Amino acid sequence: MVETRPFLTFVTHLVLILGVVMIALPIWITFVAASHDDIRMTQAPIPMLPGGFFWENFKRTLFGSGLAGNEITPVWRMLFNSLVMALAIAGGKIVISLLSAFAIVYFKFPFRMGFFWMIFLTLMLPVEVRILPTFEVVANLGLLNSYWGLSIPLIASATATFMFRQVFLTIPDEMLESARIDGAGPMRFFWDILIPLSRTNIAALFVILFIYGWNQYLWPLLITTDSDMTTIVVSIKQMLEAAEQSPQWNIIMMTAMLAMLPPIIVVIAMQKLFVQGLTETDK
Repeated sequence: MVETRPFLTFVTHLVLILGVVMIALPIWITFVAASHDDIRMTQAPIPMLPGGFFWENFKRTLFGSGLAGNEITPVWRMLFNSLVMALAIAGGKIVISLLSAFAIVYFKFPFRMGFFWMIFLTLMLPVEVRILPTFEVVANLGLLNSYWGLSIPLIASATATFMFRQVFLTIPDEMLESARIDGAGPMRFFWDILIPLSRTNIAALFVILFIYGWNQYLWPLLITTDSDMTTIVVSIKQMLEAAEQSPQWNIIMMTAMLAMLPPIIVVIAMQKLFVQGLTETDK
């Protein structure tokens, strides 16, 4: 029997409501600022209700000139650069991690666990620690200002390798024996059995890695000197400093709203698989 405590229920709901308000308020302010003209956004107090310039600001930001008096890359190009980078990082991490976990679990070779722990120890070396040697390698390979340079150094993932290794270890050995009896080779077993059984985990990891790639700031800032390769996250910061004039908050906030849309779409589209991938324990 579950005991009902009205006071605790009230406190719980109050905390949840306050949490939602704290998260939603900045998004609401961004939406309101994107719907006013630049003059209104320089006046105090800031508006809390939407204005009538939303679609005009939307067209001006995405397809038009953007910030007046500044030579910047169109926002649609920034969004495209970020999308290519995020998809390449998420897809690359998943493919490499699946293959490495498959090799570690199902193949017997010398120092197998040693290689696994070497991969796992790279968790202690984030991009910020190895930024200088990585930049030098990318520069020597001529990958600056390219999609390859944006994505390849961030593709390797010890976390994803560890996750898929744990998933593969839960799969009964009888499946491997049945596949061998049916004449399936290693890659057939990998493609027809392991991948379908790991579908929800792949989806959950894709959402996390896509957002990770989309939100990258330091690495794109370092290796992109060409404005045509600027990502949307870097560009928002540059817009605040563009030209010697007051920021055009309506355009900047519209750009921030557009930058939020792709991650939101990915989370909503894969929400069911994402939750299953994080909570599912039995295969």
